[in-house]
Amino acid sequence: METDHAAAAEGPGLAEEIAEYYERDQEDGRLRSGAGRLELWRTQDVLRRLLPPAPARVLDVGGGSGVHAQWLAADGYAVDLVDPVPLHVERAARLPGVTARHGDARALAAPDASVDVVLLLGPLYHLPERVDRVRALAEARRVLRPGGLVVAATINRYAALHDNLSTGLYFDAEHRPQIEAAIGDGRMRPTGGPKSLFTTAYFHEPADVPAEFADAGLTSRGQYGVEGAAWLVGDISASLDDPARRELVLRALRRTESVPSLLGVSGHLLTAGRRP
Repeated sequence: METDHAAAAEGPGLAEEIAEYYERDQEDGRLRSGAGRLELWRTQDVLRRLLPPAPARVLDVGGGSGVHAQWLAADGYAVDLVDPVPLHVERAARLPGVTARHGDARALAAPDASVDVVLLLGPLYHLPERVDRVRALAEARRVLRPGGLVVAATINRYAALHDNLSTGLYFDAEHRPQIEAAIGDGRMRPTGGPKSLFTTAYFHEPADVPAEFADAGLTSRGQYGVEGAAWLVGDISASLDDPARRELVLRALRRTESVPSLLGVSGHLLTAGRRP
């Protein structure tokens, strides 16, 4: 079905608290330093094995300030980035080889069957309602060429528990209710103020993601734990600083990335699929 792309460009809008969270401008630095580099390098590692050869056209939906768009463009891909946060779009637009525009994953302005790859490396976990997640995946299907690839990131259901056990925040009586609520129904609800751990988000069970793909008309083709269990190792940042140790960490995670019993241990999960 054809879409009114002028109307789609307006989008349904981003929740106010999510916009406020990302306007703090912390996400870019999080992925480029410390333990956050594990998420960046593992996502890069998996994508480089899944993507078609450059110069395929990639639509990076919810691509933030362009952390992934930057290396994709350097690899020779034609990269268009869409993000609902104006600050992100402004930063991404400065990157060589990247075009950036304001938009919403649920109402893309791109024409039907116009791209080879759609990346959704952030939108799905900021859409708490399943209908909105399926809508975003259906939009990815619409703009993909037949046989095109979609890769979506989700946060795993027990990520908040694992993370905050590791940091010790789980033992803080003021933080624990927010963590335990997310375990119960997958919904992270911001409490406001310094005690809020994250913004509005939805944390998936790994097995639920392929069903959302299917409801959007996409065929899932694999799931990959991004950080595995390594993100819970106390000195992982130090290991990432050493190139030889970093390669050993990445090699170990490749060996376990798609083991079904280990998918949920990872903080993030990548699910790959195709437009039939």
